[in-house]
Amino acid sequence: MSLGLVPGQLLVAAPALVDPNFERSVVLLLDHDDNGALGVVLNRPSPVPVGEVLPGWSGVVGEPDVLFHGGPVSIDSALAVATLPGDREEPEDGEPVGWRRLFGGTGILDLDAPTELLAPAVSGLRIFAGYAGWGSEQLEAEIAEGSWYVVPSLPSDLFTGDPEHLWTRVLRRQPDKLAWVSTCPADPSMN
Repeated sequence: MSLGLVPGQLLVAAPALVDPNFERSVVLLLDHDDNGALGVVLNRPSPVPVGEVLPGWSGVVGEPDVLFHGGPVSIDSALAVATLPGDREEPEDGEPVGWRRLFGGTGILDLDAPTELLAPAVSGLRIFAGYAGWGSEQLEAEIAEGSWYVVPSLPSDLFTGDPEHLWTRVLRRQPDKLAWVSTCPADPSMN
């Protein structure tokens, strides 16, 4: 079953999704194919400063300069998502070594690559502990049951300085019913 899922879209948790890993989460879809899907939760900052875990990258990440909980899979590993400067799909001098394009100007950055080579090449960087992953057809089934809304992303979503309010902001900018969903209280008994 194909729902037209493509990297760069957002998966926004429906209010009925109460799994603590994903409740009111906004997931940036990084990869989707016949084998499944992979993304990172954009609105779960941790209290851990990047400098405590990856000191060389602390001056490169945006605010808040903390690790983000990317999802429940491989939480002991880090995944870095970075953007290249400008609106060009292909930079004039090629793509930096240690960076792999996923969609548009957004890609995965190799945290083992020398910081001094990559830092000047990227315009935005966020580091995630873990990621969200789905097996073949699993995400499509969750969307069909109403657990996720699939919406377009804006470049500012990945690097928002206010990630805690991202769920509401993303839904509020959607048409019709989804804008209304943004007003649902976290506790339905408060309605």
